[in-house]
Amino acid sequence: MPNSYNKIWIHAIWATKFRNELIDFSIEKQVYSYIREELIELGCPVRIVNGMPDHVHALFLLNPQKAITDVIKQVKGSSSHSINGENLILEKFAWQTGFAAFSVSESQLETVYNYIKNQTRWVKLLNF
Repeated sequence: MPNSYNKIWIHAIWATKFRNELIDFSIEKQVYSYIREELIELGCPVRIVNGMPDHVHALFLLNPQKAITDVIKQVKGSSSHSINGENLILEKFAWQTGFAAFSVSESQLETVYNYIKNQTRWVKLLNF
């Protein structure tokens, strides 16, 4: 076969250091924007980025020239650098060392998308 083709959707999740609730509503759009921009810069088209105060979910296509560990490491490093550089929070921001990443089949793409989209909604519904 002369050409290679792959389309690997990744659902990645990573948390703030010590699972501290640092990503509140006042900065979440900026944080998600930093993550989205870095993924795009790495050649990983983004479907959605969302999360909770202590963790983030991202759904994106993996660049076939990149290893998933390298992508996540770069995204986490770049986003924490931006958060700290912009002084979005009073304390030093950091992500936990690890992450989770799962491949998503085309048939489950909308289900995973909706799950990620509704992350913060559940918290808002529970806060009477």
